Amino acid sequence: MKGGRILVLIHGAAVLLALVSLGVTFSTGVEQRGVALAFGVLVALGELTRWYGPHVREAAPLGAAGALSYALLGEDAGRATTHGAAQVVSVVLAASLVGCVPHVAQGRGPVFDHLARRMLTVGFAAVCFQPLYNRGTFADWSGPAYALLLVALLALTALCDAVLAAALAHSRTGWPFGPLLRDELRGMLGIGSAVCATGAVMALAVAVVGLWALPVFCLPLLLTQVSLRRYAAVRTTYRQTIASLARATEIAGYTPPGHARRVAALSRAVGRDLGLSEPELTVLEYAALMHDIGQLSLVDPVPAGATAGLPGAEQRRIALLGGAVVRQTGVDAEVAVVVERQADPYPEQPRAARIVRAVNAYEEKARGTGPGGPLTALEELRLGAAGDYAPEVVEALARVLSREGLTLPSAG
Repeated sequence: MKGGRILVLIHGAAVLLALVSLGVTFSTGVEQRGVALAFGVLVALGELTRWYGPHVREAAPLGAAGALSYALLGEDAGRATTHGAAQVVSVVLAASLVGCVPHVAQGRGPVFDHLARRMLTVGFAAVCFQPLYNRGTFADWSGPAYALLLVALLALTALCDAVLAAALAHSRTGWPFGPLLRDELRGMLGIGSAVCATGAVMALAVAVVGLWALPVFCLPLLLTQVSLRRYAAVRTTYRQTIASLARATEIAGYTPPGHARRVAALSRAVGRDLGLSEPELTVLEYAALMHDIGQLSLVDPVPAGATAGLPGAEQRRIALLGGAVVRQTGVDAEVAVVVERQADPYPEQPRAARIVRAVNAYEEKARGTGPGGPLTALEELRLGAAGDYAPEVVEALARVLSREGLTLPSAG
């Protein structure tokens, strides 16, 4: 319920800002139409080149940089601009809607959340800058002082965007707000800093040389976006390779089909609930995918691949064999550590190993037991939490399962 109120509040604020800005712009008319058109085309182009991925921080960096540059634009080739904050929001809204049309037609992405963030962040920057600039407050600011002013305003705007992004993710998923905000702030050091820097440079360059600066200074950001897409493709291929390795136990008949994928999906959700960062979640997911790979060294398969019921010494032997296999595949050493320590006493385990152990035991106990199986399996884990499973992990698992209706995640 609380998450739903946050979502309604953010969307309502964005809609109200858009309606007020459009009303003011229609009543006063569009100032300096050539400048507005140039920035509108830039924002629309940025939205058209928008990209998607599982860990994308800024889907349309060129559109964001263009919108922020227009919000902080004070001069055009030495001539003072006359547009206000309302016109900035109206132009960015119109251009963003035009750029989002192909994505909406293809049914891709949470467009309304994206537009709400864009409207509120651009509105924040424009309201902080345009009224004061038009009153002449910054008339005596020049050189480094003016550049530092733009950088400071962009930093505040980036912080506002990070808070909005974390709040929207929290309201959509129910994950803890603090870790989500931490990940957003960490992401600002990457593409976020490039967006802010490009926005500031374009605003300063247009003030000196005019609109010809826009295509020149947006080119580096486009190249950065291409590089990020290639990096994302490499990461996707890497994950697919790990998932293929994890399927070896299923193909060989050591574990049931989909077991590794289910454990990985549920482990990642539990890690989110416990506040793990994005890099930690990646290590956790890879370790969960490969947690049973040590069974390939067994002469006689464990019935149904259920290692949770084996003696502790046998579990540790399989875990150590799995860690050795992971190290030979060239996967990150952190993943190997999690795999080989998943059978250790939980006070000695790293947090990722505690999660994999508890989730694996839950999946094995609940698999194929009918409607009451998940509840029974969870109670068995709670009873064993004193010695076998970390209590905080079991409770996080319970919270995740309650949000998902106390069922296993799909094997897809």
